[in-house]
This record gives sequence, structure tokens and C-alpha cells, in this order.
Amino acid sequence: MAADESSERRLTDGDRLSMPREGALIVGGSYRALGVVRSLGRHGIPVWVLTDEHFVAAVSRYTQFHLPWPTADEPQQLRYLMDLCEQYQLAGWAVFPTDDETMALVARNHKVLAERFRVTIPPWDVIRWSYDKRLTHRLASEIGVDQPRTCTPKSRDEVAILDWTFPVILKPAFKHNMNRFTHAKAWRVDNREALLSSYDEACTLVDPEVIMIQELIPGGGEEQFSFAALCVDGVPHAWITARRTRQYPMDFGLASSYVESIDMPEIETLGHRVLNAMKFTGLIELEFKRDPRDGRYKLLDINSRVWGWLTLGSQAGVDFPHLLWREIHGESLPKMRGRAGVGWIRMATDLRAVAGEIFHGRLSPRAYLRSLRGPLEFAIFAFDDPIPALVDAPYLMWLACKRRAKAIGRPPEKRQQMAPISTAGNKAEAHDRPAA
Repeated sequence: MAADESSERRLTDGDRLSMPREGALIVGGSYRALGVVRSLGRHGIPVWVLTDEHFVAAVSRYTQFHLPWPTADEPQQLRYLMDLCEQYQLAGWAVFPTDDETMALVARNHKVLAERFRVTIPPWDVIRWSYDKRLTHRLASEIGVDQPRTCTPKSRDEVAILDWTFPVILKPAFKHNMNRFTHAKAWRVDNREALLSSYDEACTLVDPEVIMIQELIPGGGEEQFSFAALCVDGVPHAWITARRTRQYPMDFGLASSYVESIDMPEIETLGHRVLNAMKFTGLIELEFKRDPRDGRYKLLDINSRVWGWLTLGSQAGVDFPHLLWREIHGESLPKMRGRAGVGWIRMATDLRAVAGEIFHGRLSPRAYLRSLRGPLEFAIFAFDDPIPALVDAPYLMWLACKRRAKAIGRPPEKRQQMAPISTAGNKAEAHDRPAA
């Protein structure tokens, strides 16, 4: 699934002469990127996609051009963006990073990029509080927001004497390099022996200093909630609260499969507190989970780049990418809250989640069909843009086969103790807390 010349829409001399004054560069080609492409494209904004792996966004009818994204180090990727700006006269275009690594690239080089582009995320001194989960934990502690019990062990001996109730999870603070630990996001461990062996294995894959241990809060997706917003200096101008009703796998989901917007003042209050402390400007999603043991909502993760169910907002009255486009172009936006009762579904994974729930007697077919009533936004399929849905299924099959091949090559005992689960997970560098 690497980009090649035959898959790209090539620029002609005529294209260059008729280049629009302003548009958007979307870095990434996943379904998250597709949501941004459609949001801007439907408003007549020229969109280019830069990707080297995922392609659902690249084949959208709203993508004007698809160019490769280099698999290279950060200085080379930065130079690539600068060369694109010069070669195709893209000064003033907006840059939307759609994954953690490109988000970090843009944030760390915010000043030089902002001289040429409209940058849609804050500088590194703000982004790092979500990028490095050690700093996320520290921020929550300092502003009094509940979170799962967490520690960053200094040594194996410290792990050996950890007096916690199992199960717990191991997760990386950030994922600078992709491997089975960073790709899984977290490993569940059910006893001390498994904890030590998993820690030893993780130390061979990442720097031990970035390994975190965290308690596992009981409950599935129905206990997970999100606050998503477009903020300016920590003040939400458009926002929505949602419940992660279904995920895949259901118990330890790697991704949302069915999300619905809800009214939840408790989550709004927590979200406002965190964003105000970060002084965040841009699009952001905060994930919380209700702990059934004490009834408290605990911060799991902060996504300061576009998130999976982003397009739910367009159905709920807060079209986040287009609102951000308007904000970075100087428009004054009224404050707005997304309405409750709207659903978002990624059918390819939701069908598998639902099949398991029905098989175990936790969901009836009638209840499933009821969840599909009312306004519903699909992650991939759209009547006005059907091609991405045709590309998505073959890609998922290829990805599943690739992961299965890697799993088969792993020793059986490792396969059992390293079951991937969904939690927060990613990125680096510790400094002082942002001004509250």
C-alpha cells in the first residue's frame, strides 16, 4: 500500500497556471483525513492529500490532487513541505496533520511553517501536553482532574514491588517508532509474572523511560465519553459531547465503531477545565471513562489532531474542519454546541463488534437496529463520494492479513499476555506545565 506514481493525480502545466489562491494540504490518507477532505471540499475549498500508506482520503472526489508523503526523517519531511510551497505556490494554504507523528512534525516546526502556511495546530509547547502521556498525567494531577492510577517505573525492581490490583496495562508515553508495542497502544497484564515479562519485552522495543503502567478501569465502550471542541486560547467556541457506545473489540477496543452525541454537563465541565489549562487553540478531543467503582469520570487521553468520529459533528451542527478553516481565516464564530441524538458508525468494525455482542447475549438484534435510527453519519461511505468505501474494505483485509502474519511469528506465550487494548497512548519530552 505504498504510494506510487500511477496512483497519483499528476499536476500539469495548465493546473499550475490556474492554481487557486488558497486551499488545504491534508497530511495523511486515513478515514480521519477523509473527514477533513469532505468537510472542506463540500464548501468548494481546494484540497490536496499527502499520504504514503492509507488511501481512502486520496480517492475522494473532493481530493483535487494526491501526492506522496515521504517516508523519511523530520528534516526531510519539513523540506518536502517547503519545496511543495515553493514549487506549486501554496503560500497561505492551510496544513492539516491527521496523525500523531505529522502533528508532532508540524508543531515542532510551527514557526517556520507559519511563515508560509496557515497552521491548524498549536506550537510544540502546547501540543506536547497531549503528545507525551506522561505530561498528560502530570497536567491532570496538577489541575485536579481524575485519571486512572498511573506510574512511570524507573527500573525493573520498581515494577517487581508494585503493589497494585490486577489487571493493569503497559503503554508507551509516545510512539516515535512503530513496533508491536507502540502499534498495540497498550498491553493488558493479569498477574505479576506477566507484568514483569511484558515489561522486559517492552524494554527491548522502546526506551524504558517512556513505559507507563496504568490501572485498567472496568467496563467497555458504554462507559467511555468524549468532549470534542474547536478552541481559541483554551475557550471552546464549538463543542460536542459523545459516548463511545460500541468499540472493536468491545471489551478492549482499538477504535470506536459506534459513537452517539449526548448531553452530559459533567464531561463538558471537565473538558473546559483541561482546555483552559492548556490554553489550546484548534481541534481537540478529550476521552474520559466512568469508573463504576466510584462513579467518577477519569481522563484517559487527549487527541490534539483530528479524531476518528470527527464527522459526527457535521450531522450535529458543528462541522469542525470547516469551522476551523473559517477561524484561521479571521472569521468571528458564534459559540455553538452540537446537538444530541446523532450517531456515527464505522460499519466494517461495528458489524464485527455487534456479532460478538449478540453471540454473548449482551445485545439483541432489535436493540442494534434501534441504534441505527435517526441521523447517522458513516465513517467511510457517503452518497456523494462512494469510491472511498470501495477502497476501504480491501485495505482492511490486507492490513488484517499483515497483522495476522506478524502474530503467527510471535511465541504463543507472548500472544496471550500481549493482547492489545484501547487506551491513551503517545509522545515525548517533559517540561513545565502551561500557564493556567
